[in-house]
Amino acid sequence: MNPLPDLSGLKFTSNGLIPAIAQQFDTGEVLMMAWMNRESLIETLQSGVACYWSRSRQKFWKKGETSGHIQHIKAIRTDCDQDTLLLLVDQVGVACHTGRRNCFFLEATPGTWKAISVPEIDPHQIYGPK
Repeated sequence: MNPLPDLSGLKFTSNGLIPAIAQQFDTGEVLMMAWMNRESLIETLQSGVACYWSRSRQKFWKKGETSGHIQHIKAIRTDCDQDTLLLLVDQVGVACHTGRRNCFFLEATPGTWKAISVPEIDPHQIYGPK
């Protein structure tokens, strides 16, 4: 296993989190934003599969553990302030829990947010009925 990069320069929030943006490595499509803590980042670096921290569930969230729509890590970068991560991934299936390719499907229009893409798969087929 390769040694981990030095994580000491990363700036985590007071809650121990850092925003992580997932981007399709070969097309540049921005897929989603999620949060990581130090442990989920280490797991991601070691496993090569995206692992996030779920703020609502207060636990690790390995992307695709339920849906099978995993994110294979191609590279991880940080910005100049070292307070945001960019995960270059190879997305298997859809990235959004709504069944869309990415989570950024609502566009600001006068007076509303308009959906600019339709689901590629019914979320009930991914997660079952609610």
